[in-house]
Amino acid sequence: MLRLDEHEPRVFSHACVQLGATTTAVMAMHRMPLSFLFLFLLLPLVHPALPGPDLDPYTVLGLSRKASPAEIKRVYKRLAKEWHPDKNKNPGAEDMFIKITKSYEVLSNEDKRTHYDRYGQLKDTQPFFPHREGFTFDQTFLHFPFKNQRDFSEHKHGLHFTHYVQRVVPESHVRPYLIKVISDWCFNCIHIEPVWTELVQELEALGVGIGVVDVGLDRRLANHLGAHRTPSILGLVSGRVSFFHYAVTKELLLQFVEELLPPRLVDKVTDHTQAQFLGSWHQLNQPHILLFDQAPSVPLLFKLAAFTHRQYVRFGYVDQSLSDTSELQKRFSINSYAATMLLFREGADKPADIIQVKQLKRPIVDDFVSNNRFLNAPRLVNQKMFDELCPVKQFHRRRKFCVLLITDEEQTLGLQAFVSFAATNCREVLRFTYVYRRLQQPLCEVLMHDAALLPPQVLILERRAEAKVLFTPVSQWNGTEEDQLHLREALLRLQADPSILKHESTLPPINNEFASMFVLRWIYALCDYLSDVIEDVLHNNWKEMMPIVSLIFSALFILFGTVIVQAISDSSDDKPLKPKPKEVPAAGPNSSRVPKRSFVEVTELTDITYISNLVRLRPGHLNIVLVLSHTSKNSLLSKFAKEVYSFSGSETLHFSFLNLDKHMQWMRALLDQAKEPIPLGREEEMDQRSEQGRDQRLNQGVVDYSGVVMALNGHKKYLCLFKPVCTGEESSKPCEEKDSSVTSRSSHSLWGPHKLDRLGLWMERLLEGSLPRYHLPVWPDIHTISPK
Repeated sequence: MLRLDEHEPRVFSHACVQLGATTTAVMAMHRMPLSFLFLFLLLPLVHPALPGPDLDPYTVLGLSRKASPAEIKRVYKRLAKEWHPDKNKNPGAEDMFIKITKSYEVLSNEDKRTHYDRYGQLKDTQPFFPHREGFTFDQTFLHFPFKNQRDFSEHKHGLHFTHYVQRVVPESHVRPYLIKVISDWCFNCIHIEPVWTELVQELEALGVGIGVVDVGLDRRLANHLGAHRTPSILGLVSGRVSFFHYAVTKELLLQFVEELLPPRLVDKVTDHTQAQFLGSWHQLNQPHILLFDQAPSVPLLFKLAAFTHRQYVRFGYVDQSLSDTSELQKRFSINSYAATMLLFREGADKPADIIQVKQLKRPIVDDFVSNNRFLNAPRLVNQKMFDELCPVKQFHRRRKFCVLLITDEEQTLGLQAFVSFAATNCREVLRFTYVYRRLQQPLCEVLMHDAALLPPQVLILERRAEAKVLFTPVSQWNGTEEDQLHLREALLRLQADPSILKHESTLPPINNEFASMFVLRWIYALCDYLSDVIEDVLHNNWKEMMPIVSLIFSALFILFGTVIVQAISDSSDDKPLKPKPKEVPAAGPNSSRVPKRSFVEVTELTDITYISNLVRLRPGHLNIVLVLSHTSKNSLLSKFAKEVYSFSGSETLHFSFLNLDKHMQWMRALLDQAKEPIPLGREEEMDQRSEQGRDQRLNQGVVDYSGVVMALNGHKKYLCLFKPVCTGEESSKPCEEKDSSVTSRSSHSLWGPHKLDRLGLWMERLLEGSLPRYHLPVWPDIHTISPK
């Protein structure tokens, strides 16, 4: 790994020198004549209008753009012999021979073929300005080092949008692509260049496609790929883009390329699984290739070859270093010092072809597979196989004939005899194939109806157009010696006189027997789409996906909230209404909450509850304490509950009572420790409106605090005081007369409940904060409240 600070000063200084040279060039341009400068600038704009070449090498040779070098060479030799002017007396043979030779020169040269595939032009007809998506002034005149001093491989592997869509994406189904996205003035792009150059040389030899996208030249392609930063490295397999997210090292990039390939491309074969592997040719309708090598894992070269030819051949790998592969090596006499490839067709006892080399290379593997892509008599399973086995006639000397067997699955003996006959009589111009009438019913009905045939039947046919064929029936086929003799005689007659194909018919398209069901295809497409979306959200296009994701989550949150609110409202409607208490005073304007219960919880202030209800009371909380005695307990508690009920909904108010008969000592200690006098002394406690009652209490030495209510703030150590009053609501006699007729304790017990008549007003003032506060340095000790 290269560090950024090691190369930045040198690169930047070089860029400054080049920028100075560019400035000099621009200043020199100002001295040019205006007309010459205008024509010079107009040249790049005229380039798109230049006509393309008349020669299409692929059309002349009759090849597809995916043709391998071995196939190109083989077709060229055949066409050169056919159209050579010394052998072909056709007036246009010489021109055709020149076109064939020139087409082969283009397609056999890798650089010329790549140039033609990318630009659609031959290299000798290339205009002065190379074709690019658009044109900018600095592409022609401003030669910065980050543009012109890049490696030639970047220009060789450069991609633009049209080339990517028309060429790269279709090719990604047969070979993976590794694409690098770069931009101008990208220092990290320079740092990864040595690793990239070394990796490209190795991967190109393995058959991996390489591409380079310059954001400055084609931002459309970069956005299409989802590359929003540079440098970015991504892989393309079967049209799907995957990004590389790790450190740029050769080992990790090779692992990334290997992970791009689908799983189970190559089966690992041992002595126990070789029979199952080689015996599956009938179900898969493919030849099988076994590679013997010493490597513990399957080589990347073999995996790439298996990916390219997976539709034609099944690949297996045998690790020669394992003990459970010794029988296979001994059976086929494998040399342990060189890589060996065995090809099996219908028979598993003896390989149909073999190749052994010390160093396995990709062209060798491709040539070996291309020459053995089909069985001796493969089953016709789709239209693509039909087009390759029985191509349409193009020239007089390139006629190809197909021997077709129409049979049923039950006719195994006849099919085995047909396969054996094909193995001994198969040639380049003559291919053998068979179909099951149940699986290819439209094709069989057309061929058998026109000739009034009955299965199993052998026919010889030749394709004259895309759907038009000439054919002739041979005989019914049961695999006997007589049937084989009739077929051999028919082939000899066909070689001497092709006009024996006297029936003509238009064939329907071949059914794809290996096509998955519609539901499965829909599920696979959905899985691919979801995986692409997840990849975009996590790595690639998260900036573009964020608004969509935010919208989706917002909609889900609103929907979820609506459901929850509706469920809560429905449950509250279903609950029966609780009956209201008989006597509930109206809530005061300052009450904080509506009471939740129909009763008031009042606890006794004792040595057990002293700490929690007073000393350690939470800040902001008040404990409303009612002072009472044994004789006035019942009446005062009932009145106290009615008066404070409307305030019981507040969480900051607690309600307690203090029994004077038990805790008189604490009450006196409380009054004595106050910083300022509390107007509740012995003289203040006497009823000042009754002289006689006051004299009696003083004489007896008895002070009654019952009916006093204190609001105690345990945190700030202060109290607010409510002194009882007599309103005389239950008797027409004044309070003086009541007090004068009885002793102090008995007289107070008569009008005791009315002492709290104005407690509700006092509570409202308490909550307003308008009551006087009496502070204490400390609360009385706990032993003062302990019972004697």
